[in-house]
Amino acid sequence: MPKLLSSKQVVKILENNGFIFISQKGSHLKFRKSEIKSKTAIVPTGRKEIPMGTLHSIIRQAHLSKEDFRI
Repeated sequence: MPKLLSSKQVVKILENNGFIFISQKGSHLKFRKSEIKSKTAIVPTGRKEIPMGTLHSIIRQAHLSKEDFRI
C-alpha cells in the first residue's frame, strides 16, 4: 500500500517545485506556479493523511509527476 502524505508534506513538495501560496478559502489552500501556462493546485489543510484520489488530483492540477511526490 502506498504511503499517504499529510497536507504539510504536500505543501512543502509544491513549494519546493516553485509553487507559491495565493489564497485560502475555508479549509483549502491555493498554490500557483506562473510560467507560460499558469498552474494552480488546491490543497486541503489540516489533514494527517490526504486520500489517494485527492492526492492524484493535486498531482494532475500541478502538472507534476508521481515521482515528485514519492508515491
